[in-house]
Amino acid sequence: MGKELWKYRIFENTLELFIGNLPTPLVKLSKSSIGRVEVWAKLEFYNPYSRSIKDRISWAMIKDAYDKGLLKNVIEEASSGNTSLALAALSRIYNKKFRAYLPKKVSETVPILLKVFGAEYVTTEYETIGPEFWNYVRKHAEEIGATNLNQFKNDVNFKMHYETTAKEIVEQMKALKKTPNYVVCGTGTSGHVAAISKRIKEVFGKTKVYAVQPAKGHSIPGIKRIETKPKWFFQVQIDGLIDVTLRDAVESSIEVARKEGILIGLSSGAVYWSFKKLVKEGAEGVFVLVFPDDGFKYVGFFKKYFEGEI
Repeated sequence: MGKELWKYRIFENTLELFIGNLPTPLVKLSKSSIGRVEVWAKLEFYNPYSRSIKDRISWAMIKDAYDKGLLKNVIEEASSGNTSLALAALSRIYNKKFRAYLPKKVSETVPILLKVFGAEYVTTEYETIGPEFWNYVRKHAEEIGATNLNQFKNDVNFKMHYETTAKEIVEQMKALKKTPNYVVCGTGTSGHVAAISKRIKEVFGKTKVYAVQPAKGHSIPGIKRIETKPKWFFQVQIDGLIDVTLRDAVESSIEVARKEGILIGLSSGAVYWSFKKLVKEGAEGVFVLVFPDDGFKYVGFFKKYFEGEI
C-alpha cells in the first residue's frame, strides 16, 4: 500500500505498522513541566508487536539475518521480556519458530503472552542476563542449527537505534525548535542509550545523557546494571549513571499514571524517577525521557506494591 495512505493510518499488513517510518510520539508531560523545567516523553509503547522499544531491534535483526541468508527455521534468544515478545510476534510473520530463554524471575505475564503467540520458552536458573547466559543460548542455537540473533552483541541493535530512535528525537526536537539539555534512558543491552547519546551529541553538542540502572540488590524488568557488560555503553560518552530501586520505579509509574494519565512500565518509571532526582539536584531546561514500554505487563508488580510486598 502506498505511503499516501499511511497518513490516514491505513496499512495493508502488520509489518507496515512498523516499517512505515512513522515515529513514535513525543509528548510533553505538562503537569511535570514546572518553572524552568520542560519535560518531553518518547512513548515507545506505540510500537505494535511487544508494545515496546524492542520492536525496533527485533525487526532489524531478523531482516538483517534474512538478507544475509542466515535466518533459519528456528530462532532462539535470551530475553527477560520485550525482545522475546517482539521476536515471538515477528517469527509468526516470517513463518519461523521461536524459542525464548528466560531468566529465573520474569514478569508473570511474559510466559503467558509467549504462549499466546505460539512461541516456546525455557525458564533457566540464571538470575539475570549476562555474558554467561547469552553465550549458553548462542552455543545451543549453533548445536541445533537455529539462529541466535543475540541482541547483546549484534551491532544491528546500536545501528537501528541510531538510525531511527535517535534520529526521531533529533527531528522532533528540531520541529519544536528546541535543544534538549538532558536526555534520560534506561540501560539494558545499552543499544538505545548509546545510540541516542552518540547522535544527540553529534547534533546538539552539549546535551547531557544520563543512563539508568537498578540499584544494587534490585531487579527492574527491562534494565540491568552495567556489571553485565553492555557492549555499547562504554563506546560513547554517558554523562551520568543513576541507580533506582524497584519501589522507586513502581511508585514513579503510578505517579505518572495519576499525574499525566498514561500507564508506563517499570523501566519507564525508573527513567521518570531519575528525571526527578536530577531536578532536585538543580538541573533545569528541556528534558527528553525515553519510556521503553507501558505498564500492562507489570500488573503483578503493581498488585504486590498495593499489598505491601514491594
